[in-house]
Amino acid sequence: MGLISGTTIITSLCLFHITLGFFFLTNPKSVADQAMVWVLGEAMGLPHVRNFEAQSPGLAFLGIILGLYGITDLVTLSREEVQVHEHWGIQSPLRFTLSFVLTLYTFFFSASSPLYTTDSSPMASRSGYAHHPNPNYTPSGWGGDAIKNRVFFTFMFIETISWLWVWVTLQEERREVLVRRQSKLARRRSGSHM
Repeated sequence: MGLISGTTIITSLCLFHITLGFFFLTNPKSVADQAMVWVLGEAMGLPHVRNFEAQSPGLAFLGIILGLYGITDLVTLSREEVQVHEHWGIQSPLRFTLSFVLTLYTFFFSASSPLYTTDSSPMASRSGYAHHPNPNYTPSGWGGDAIKNRVFFTFMFIETISWLWVWVTLQEERREVLVRRQSKLARRRSGSHM
């Protein structure tokens, strides 16, 4: 069994979603100004967007959705331990996969992506920045460029790591939960025969 249980990690993620929802609703600039957002954004060459500098209906909607997402996930943790492990055993790989795909999309299809470089020399990336905006890049027509920014990338990166951690931890705990369930059922059967 790991140092931190799966339910503790999920509870932390739920509280993270609720807190992030609160800040998107009340002060979105505080989210965009976080050091982790800046460091990951600079490292990946993703743009800083000004949309998070003031409150907007879209950010309020996002804040409410994240808050509801966190609250409903917290409610699922109040179920029996076996049911919690069954539910999150399905949810965690799905959420990990979706977060991972969105993280990859945000980076690999942005203007600073190595997929769009035209110069194949090894010296091309040694001019000061890890990734350079490509002048040949054309934005997508369907609106996907709106998520190619450092705030979204950081959020999806944290989600990817967290859901992978939940998935691995739940896999480790699964055997112990099943053994406890079997012993509990055996005690019930032996108690009912007496």
